[in-house]
Amino acid sequence: MAGEAAAAGGAARFPQVREWITLVVRVLLAAILGIAGYAKFSEASGLQKVAVSSYRILPQSMVGPVALGLPVLEMALAALILIGFATRTMAICVGVLFIVFIAGIISVWARGLTIDCGCFGGGGQVAKGQTHYLREIFRDTGFLVLAAWLMVFPRGKLALDRWLGL
Repeated sequence: MAGEAAAAGGAARFPQVREWITLVVRVLLAAILGIAGYAKFSEASGLQKVAVSSYRILPQSMVGPVALGLPVLEMALAALILIGFATRTMAICVGVLFIVFIAGIISVWARGLTIDCGCFGGGGQVAKGQTHYLREIFRDTGFLVLAAWLMVFPRGKLALDRWLGL
């Protein structure tokens, strides 16, 4: 009997623990996105375009809009994730973004290009042997796991979703 009561008490506490974990994950993901977005946003327009064009994926007419829009998107998603607004939807958007980032890195690696990913500013051509593609893929996969947590467990402490009844 005592074991059953302890197990029942532990199960009742887990949602509260999970909500605190969700808050921590929101803060971490918001920090990652915010830092990455701000690092790109604060660079000169020319450097932003070099980072995007180095991937050789987009037509030249799209390089400028993506170079300007990506950091703004990252910072907006960071803010929305941080405050906990539409958490599951924002986590899905972030997850898709990280899948695109991972696919881009795999693409340049497979094509033998030697670039800095520009994920946290910078970007562009680098010398052979100066790439870190596998590390970048694993890092972004870890960030994708954080987004997946929020997709599965969006309800967290100090979230606007709670106050709005979402």
